[in-house]
Amino acid sequence: MDKIPVYFMPGLAASSRIFENIKLPEDRFEMYYLEWIMPEPHEPLTDYAKRVAANIKHENPVLVGVSFGGILVQEISRIINVRKVIIVSSVRSSLQFPRRMRFAKMTRAYRVFPTTLMQKVDWLAKASFGNNMITRKLNLYEKYMSFRDKKYLDWAFETVITWSRTEIDEKVVHIHGTADEVFPARYIHNFIPVKGGTHIMIVNKYKWLNENLPRLIEGEKE
Repeated sequence: MDKIPVYFMPGLAASSRIFENIKLPEDRFEMYYLEWIMPEPHEPLTDYAKRVAANIKHENPVLVGVSFGGILVQEISRIINVRKVIIVSSVRSSLQFPRRMRFAKMTRAYRVFPTTLMQKVDWLAKASFGNNMITRKLNLYEKYMSFRDKKYLDWAFETVITWSRTEIDEKVVHIHGTADEVFPARYIHNFIPVKGGTHIMIVNKYKWLNENLPRLIEGEKE
């Protein structure tokens, strides 16, 4: 039996090291990792998705994306044929954004967001993961969040806020923590809940993911 290729896309500013504890059975799956690349000036997400998709070398892969990476893999699935899309700690529609993000879009507040300060790991951690345990987790963020070029951060922050998809693709499998502080669960419906999971559950709920991802990839949704 051919192994299923599974491509993982990390969250905003993060490297694929966030998946270091994710393990799939080697007799059934092959794991591959996508990374952020530098965007062109004012590059639309659709164009960026095409460039990232060029690094996918298998037909009908499974795509797993975290947070902003979850948004990106949904855009990639419009470009290439995929077996399945799974998003973690993300959203399937801009209508699932919390009020503060919708307000930032409406007022264009993202244009004045201090992304220079976001290059400092504590600011970047707060923006990406929320305030939970920020002090004692700085070393963790320093380890995983390595893509901090200001041009990328400016582009990424604006691109997330202005993402305009309003129709949910019901085929997308959505795994979400009940305690996610960036995309609160109360704004999201029809997802697979992980009790107590925060926005960084790809790191600290990896045991749940290792146990459940295989069956979700192979077709079982509940």
